[in-house]
Amino acid sequence: MSNFAEQSRSVESVIPGRATSDGAGVKLTRLFERSLQKRLDPFLMLDAFGSDSPDDYIAGFPDHPHRGFETITYMLAGRMLHRDSAGHEGLLESGGVQWMTTGKGVVHSEIPQQSEGRMAGFQLWLNLPAADKLCAPWYHDFPASELPRGEDAQGCRWTVIAGSSHGVEGAVQRPQTEPLIVDLELPAGASFWQDLPASHHAFVVPYTGEVEIGGRNIPAQHLAILHDAGTGVTIQAHTASRVLLVAGRPLGEPIAQYGPFVMNNEEQLQQALEDYRAGRLA
Repeated sequence: MSNFAEQSRSVESVIPGRATSDGAGVKLTRLFERSLQKRLDPFLMLDAFGSDSPDDYIAGFPDHPHRGFETITYMLAGRMLHRDSAGHEGLLESGGVQWMTTGKGVVHSEIPQQSEGRMAGFQLWLNLPAADKLCAPWYHDFPASELPRGEDAQGCRWTVIAGSSHGVEGAVQRPQTEPLIVDLELPAGASFWQDLPASHHAFVVPYTGEVEIGGRNIPAQHLAILHDAGTGVTIQAHTASRVLLVAGRPLGEPIAQYGPFVMNNEEQLQQALEDYRAGRLA
């Protein structure tokens, strides 16, 4: 699937994930946040979580607000219950995706529905264009059975959460930011080619195994930022690997963030805080 290796993007930098915690003490690996928001526009943050110890995740993420962006939670293992102030409720289970557009604002919670076993997954934040920052909140759960998938003769398998890959249309499309979010399962020795528009920023995160792009090895739990030049990317797996591949069209708009609020300027942030304190979020 990599007939165009000469046009493949190369790796600009490889960044190790940083151990941290969020919510009520949930242990996370933060793969990127504010310092890379301009470079990885339209994406704002990526967290990975994964533990067999309930103490690392059991308290979950009690009620907290958001405004101005979208959250994509991909659950690899475990069960998490979502509730929000817009009246949405859903159980996110292994292999499923939760996509939430926070828009003008929601208060929500994400609480584990298990007291033992493994809980693992990712949460990615995708920015909203300035014109859509105050849109109505939206929420949808996609169980594993509803996520589009592909497979090739090498045994490569891919799940398309957003965008399109080798004719497989993803569960979600966003015309403004054109996100591509693909989960790859690559056998040892296999290679995978993904077309990438020249205008899109892109990055790759192996979460099991190890892959190579343009002669550069990328270990698990590291984020590889891809150079913008090239018509796509070839990912080669030395060992059996699972990889998150993400790309999107940058908005090129100012970013102002205060915790769970992401707007375009300080005045809008102050308004978000005021609305939250006054109970005006949905």
